[in-house]
Amino acid sequence: MDVRPSAAYNGWQLGDEARGGHIRGAVSFPSSWIQDLPRPDLEVLLGAKGILPEKKVIIYGYEGEDCSVMADLLQGSGFQNLFVYEAGLQAWAADPGLPMDHLTNYGKLVYPDWIEKNMSVEGLCLFEVSYEGFEAYQAGHIPGAVYFDLASIECAPTWNLCSNDELLELLLSLGITYKSQAVLYGRNAMAAARAATALMYAGVEDVHLLDGGFDAWTRAGYAVETGVRQPIPVGDFGRDIPAHPEYILDMDGTKALLADDRGLLVSVRSWDEFIGKTSGYDYIKSKGRIAGAVWGYSGSDPHQLQDYRNPDNSMRSYHEIESNWQRAGITPDKKVAFYCGSGWRASEVFFYAYLMGRRDIAVYDGGWLEWSGNADNPIEQGVPDSPE
Repeated sequence: MDVRPSAAYNGWQLGDEARGGHIRGAVSFPSSWIQDLPRPDLEVLLGAKGILPEKKVIIYGYEGEDCSVMADLLQGSGFQNLFVYEAGLQAWAADPGLPMDHLTNYGKLVYPDWIEKNMSVEGLCLFEVSYEGFEAYQAGHIPGAVYFDLASIECAPTWNLCSNDELLELLLSLGITYKSQAVLYGRNAMAAARAATALMYAGVEDVHLLDGGFDAWTRAGYAVETGVRQPIPVGDFGRDIPAHPEYILDMDGTKALLADDRGLLVSVRSWDEFIGKTSGYDYIKSKGRIAGAVWGYSGSDPHQLQDYRNPDNSMRSYHEIESNWQRAGITPDKKVAFYCGSGWRASEVFFYAYLMGRRDIAVYDGGWLEWSGNADNPIEQGVPDSPE
């Protein structure tokens, strides 16, 4: 049981460890959650992560880290077979023969201290991403952050990404080139991930998300600034757009994927949306799912993604996401496209798949809104038959 911050578990070397990551097989359960969650919720979360009273539990953090609070919590919940690895992660990491794991592209998922240390690095562009959230940005944002308006790149009526020319115009106005180190965050992780997907599609080579978003920054105790930061426009992106057209599928591309033996269309809408109990949106009448799609886990409603996030809205342990995907048949050998209502949830899951090292991944940009708007497109409802 790894009680260090999620960033350390994922691979960042936050202490003086020789190798980043975690002891292979360890479960991430940061000690900070003890202060953030009420006891009943903590006990439910422990069970959901397989940390059960009947198991032998070994707690570890960094050398010298106080693990007693976590041990007290577990003892109070009926755990008897408890141990603390006092030497900490440093001792384990110092022996190259001992196995460790880390999130494949963990460097693209940053944490507040990293931003604070790097915000003045030349070429770094920091953005707060939102849709109709300019007033909140003005009231307080991470120092140096420029406002990134998602309304500038999404077009009615399906809210697909706008044309490549319009995307290019926005990137240039924000001072973004393909060589920029773009760091994105939001008060909603979906919004930041939506922008990240658009930048990756365009060809920006170094795109990062702040894990946990704006709330992670304020929880870390860092100050905010008010007012508006003006971007410094550039005249040349440096390459043709899009450099990665494979990251975004249109309707025809999605139909081709469904016809491909290796193709897999994954719905990350809520279960009730998937089976057709609700459309999920007051502006979408049709209920159901794209015929042939599989359910890839999600959240309780269109605004949530509990299956992909920790209680603090940081990325859930990638081992847990991978375990869910294996059960759903979303295996690395597949060509996968994620879809939701109109691209936000799908973009967040796409970015996590990218962090996990998945290849052949994409977002079906139009999602259920576009697909269901065409009466000729096949849809399904109800609980799918279980595979034999």
